[in-house]
Amino acid sequence: MKHPFLLPLILFPLAACSGQNAPSAAVAPETTDNRIVALTSLSADLIQTLDDDALVGIPGNTLLRDDARFEGLPTVSEGRTEPDLEQIVALEPTLVIGAAGFHDRTLQRLDELGIATLTTEVNSWDDLRSLTESLSALVEADPQPLRDRYDACLAMAPDTSPTTLVLVSRQPLLTPNNSSWAGDFLAQFNVTNVAADLQGDSPFQGYITLPEEKVLDANPEVLLVVDAGENLLDQLKGEPFWSQLKATQQDQVYSFDYFGLVNPGSLASIEQTCTQLGALF
Repeated sequence: MKHPFLLPLILFPLAACSGQNAPSAAVAPETTDNRIVALTSLSADLIQTLDDDALVGIPGNTLLRDDARFEGLPTVSEGRTEPDLEQIVALEPTLVIGAAGFHDRTLQRLDELGIATLTTEVNSWDDLRSLTESLSALVEADPQPLRDRYDACLAMAPDTSPTTLVLVSRQPLLTPNNSSWAGDFLAQFNVTNVAADLQGDSPFQGYITLPEEKVLDANPEVLLVVDAGENLLDQLKGEPFWSQLKATQQDQVYSFDYFGLVNPGSLASIEQTCTQLGALF
């Protein structure tokens, strides 16, 4: 990307939409009268899907704003700003669900106020399934319909794929390895990620910095470029190495939305990514 300082804005929510810890013991949620505030779009979507009466507060997020199911629910945060603690408390929640590394301070303060919290982290499909099971138990809902959706999603995976590289930023060039949601998504989908087992320096867990010469050495047959609103694909087209890649020479470059592939975002985002990958490979 043109502006390196934008990387935290784009990539930090990886932790923010993410296995899970047990709810804090401050206040145990009542299964007959759950009042849950979700601080991530994914946890909000999961709770609403499992129990459409339990959710009482949501984060400000385009995925939720565009979904009529969440219309009228109070918004307790916006973007990367600190959630409104006073507003959350006023909602009298029995549980607040936040993300490891992103909502730690808010969840700690809520614990101190005697409000139960749940810290989540989704960096793999196993994490997603585990979180689904935990939330289903909390609201006493059947997780099987969601299990079926996950199975149907991954059933679109091909048996094999061409060598593939995902690029999520330009300065520096960042790509996911297997220790990220994106990397695990590719692995679960039988996509041959050339960076799957690579290790390197990066401030973002599960992502490595690739020098241009390593991109040329990898020379993937397919490139997936993540659209996070910064016109990354247009930026990359202007780089000297771009025209030397097999994928660009064979017109095998595809744009993917940030939500779904990089940040789980929502159930619909995940399913859309499955559909797009399935059609591609």
